[in-house]
Amino acid sequence: MTTATPETAAPSFTARRLWTSSRGPLLALLLLVLSGVILAALRSGEQHGRLDPRSADRSGSRALARLLAGQGVSVQVVTTSEEAAAASGPDTTLLITDPDVLTQKQLTGLHTATARTPGRTVLLTPGAASLWSFVPGVQAQPATSNSPRQPSCSLPDAHRAGSVLLGGLRYTTSDERADRCYPVSGRPTLLHLPATGNGRDTVLLGSADFLSNQHLAEHGNASLALQLLGAHDHLIWYLPSVSDPSSAHDERSFFDLIPSGWRWAMLQLTIAAALAALWRARRLGPLVPENLPVTVPAAETTEGHARLYEQANARDRAATVLRSATRTRLAPLLGVPPVDAHTPDRLLPALHAHLTSAAGTATDLHPLLFGPAPADDRALVQLADQLDALESSIVSQERHAPREHPDR
Repeated sequence: MTTATPETAAPSFTARRLWTSSRGPLLALLLLVLSGVILAALRSGEQHGRLDPRSADRSGSRALARLLAGQGVSVQVVTTSEEAAAASGPDTTLLITDPDVLTQKQLTGLHTATARTPGRTVLLTPGAASLWSFVPGVQAQPATSNSPRQPSCSLPDAHRAGSVLLGGLRYTTSDERADRCYPVSGRPTLLHLPATGNGRDTVLLGSADFLSNQHLAEHGNASLALQLLGAHDHLIWYLPSVSDPSSAHDERSFFDLIPSGWRWAMLQLTIAAALAALWRARRLGPLVPENLPVTVPAAETTEGHARLYEQANARDRAATVLRSATRTRLAPLLGVPPVDAHTPDRLLPALHAHLTSAAGTATDLHPLLFGPAPADDRALVQLADQLDALESSIVSQERHAPREHPDR
């Protein structure tokens, strides 16, 4: 007799175990979030009022606005492209602090409104889109670092200012009349394009740091800023705003605002995560048979299977198992090879012959051994009884059949 040993219960995954295993990643995530919030708060404080003539922050331009007012130049701050186009009349200077955030419709509207009025347009760090709208023949080159540089050009404003903190984007053009100042590797960071006819001259600046309160007093920064922005008595200081209603018809999606470098970084991280998952994934090897910790009687296993079939209403599966087991046990008794036990053309003739020779008659056994699934539980029980009766009759006949003895 086999004594069943008590089954050891698996350790429960309690809340304490969950906290112990996850507190490390949670703490790291919390520190990452706090660091991001702190950095965002610090950077937002530094960037508040950037190049705003009303801001006294380090990145603002209030000091420059005061110097221009002392020279008799009136400064008008606008935040929409309609206001900038309406205010940019004759003999005015239009300063666009961030032209690359404007939509193509806004850039085209500004250029159309100012192209035939005398004055000056100053673009700070313009990229390809704004260059194509205002000065189609100019191309932007990769940026360089800011440092004090000599003018190296014949532009009177730059010549009088001398050394200025400049850098950033560099520009190239085929216009021979252009003044190429403060070059880096032969490419200017300040490009002055003279006016054509009664139009406006255009000044491109690769960097705007020398206009800020922080750097205005250094080198010749203030001199150059006053000459470039004070050429006319009225200065339109355009600070592009996200609330500009003219940009509502040309909104960019969230993915358009993501720099292309971040997309490549996310692709690389995705590939790295997939490779890590493939490296650390569980390998499914061949099945390994193991001895059960306890001995389960066959009757209990059969009863367990029957209850599972009953819960799932799997009468078809239960009937298939019953018929297959009966055919498997009957085949050796009828002299049928085991491989043909489930073939009606081999099993049924042998069974009919056996029953006819024993009882003198035989019924059609095909529905019993190879028929359809029972319609309900009562029919399934009846099928089991009939199969059991058939097998019992065959076994009984085999026991009482006379045996032939070999000749001695």
